[in-house]
Amino acid sequence: MDQALLRSLIPSALAVLVRRGADFAAAEDAVQEALVEAVRVWPADPPRDPKGWLITVAWRRFLDTARADAARRRREDVVDTEPTPGPTSGVDDTLALYFLCAHPSLTPSSAVALTLRAVGGLTTRQIAQAYLVPEATMAQRISRAKRTVSTVRFDQPGDVTTVLRVLYLVFNEGYTGAVDLAAEAIRLTRQLAVAIDHPEVAGLLALMLLHHARRPSRTAPDGSLVPLAEQDRGRWDTTAIAEGVGVLQAALARDRLGEFQAQAAIAALHADAPTAEETDWVQIVEWYDELARLTDSPVVRLNRAVAVGAADGARAGLAALAALDDSLPRYTAVAAYLHERAGDPETAARLYAEAARKAANLAERDHLTRQAARLNDHRRR
Repeated sequence: MDQALLRSLIPSALAVLVRRGADFAAAEDAVQEALVEAVRVWPADPPRDPKGWLITVAWRRFLDTARADAARRRREDVVDTEPTPGPTSGVDDTLALYFLCAHPSLTPSSAVALTLRAVGGLTTRQIAQAYLVPEATMAQRISRAKRTVSTVRFDQPGDVTTVLRVLYLVFNEGYTGAVDLAAEAIRLTRQLAVAIDHPEVAGLLALMLLHHARRPSRTAPDGSLVPLAEQDRGRWDTTAIAEGVGVLQAALARDRLGEFQAQAAIAALHADAPTAEETDWVQIVEWYDELARLTDSPVVRLNRAVAVGAADGARAGLAALAALDDSLPRYTAVAAYLHERAGDPETAARLYAEAARKAANLAERDHLTRQAARLNDHRRR
C-alpha cells in the first residue's frame, strides 16, 4: 500500500466534497473513512484511477451520513449528484484548500492546526510537538476548529500569513524525516510565489530551498544524525543554494523584512561558508537579534544562544541561555553543547544523557546518547 499516494489524494478529495456542499468536518470524516476502505481494498484490487475511486467512495460515505442525520435532511436534494467513477480532473486543489482552511472565523493557530491535520496528513501528536503544547490540548483545538468551520461557508479564504505558517510547519515535519512532506511544501510554496507578489512568500521559499539543499548530508548511511559542523559540504545542492540566495536577495531588496526572510538570511550565511570554521557567526547573531525582535520566540532565543556561543565564546552562550526557560525543547541539549565547548565535559556528558531521555524522536535520542558516551569514554581514558 502506497501511503504517500494516499496522503497526496487527501486535498483533492476534500476539495471536491466541500465544493459539492459538504461542510469541512463532515468532508474530512468521509475522506478518512474512504482512506480506511482503500487500505483494506487496494492491496488485492488496486483501482485504475485512485483519485476518482477515493472521491467516489468518500462522497458516498458523506451521503450515507447525511441521510442518517435528521438535522441534515436538507442535503437529500444532492443525492443524485453523486460523481461517477472514472478519470477526474488533474487540477491540483491543495494550495486552494490551504487557503480555505485558513478561514477568517478561525484564529491563526487553529487554522494552522486544522490544515496540518486535515490536509497535511500530520498526526495530532506531530502538530502538538510543533506548537510546544500537550497532545490533548492540540486535539481540543482541532476539534473546536472543525466545529467552527462546519457552520460557515468557504467563500472568504484566509490570509497568506496563516498559509505560510502552515507550509513552514509542513516543511519542518518533512525535513525532520517524520513525514516525507518537505518536497511537497516546496512545490506548493513555488506555486504561491507565482500567484502572489509577497516578500515573505519569497522568504519562505528561499528558506526551504537553503535547508533542503543540505538534506543529503544530514544523516549518515546508518541513519544517524550528522551535526551541521560535521556535514560533508560537498554533498550540498549548490543549485538549490544559488536559487535560494537569489530569491532571498530579491526579497530583501524590497525592504519589507519578515521572519522568513530573516531565517533565510541565517541559512544563507551557513550555506555560504566554505567550512564550519569560516561561518560568519557575528552576522548570524545580528540576524537572530532581528528575528527575535520580529517574533519574540523563545525557540529563536535558544538558537541565538548557540550562535552567541560560537561568536563570543561558550561562556557568553551559557549566559544567554541562562535567561531562558529551562523547560524549552532542546534547552538541555544546547546546554550540553555549550558546556562541552566551555571545557566542562563532565557536566556536558550528564546533560547530553538527560537531553537524550527528553528527545522527541529516535534519531535525535541516538545522537545525544552517542555524544554522552563519547565524552564519558574520553574521561575514562
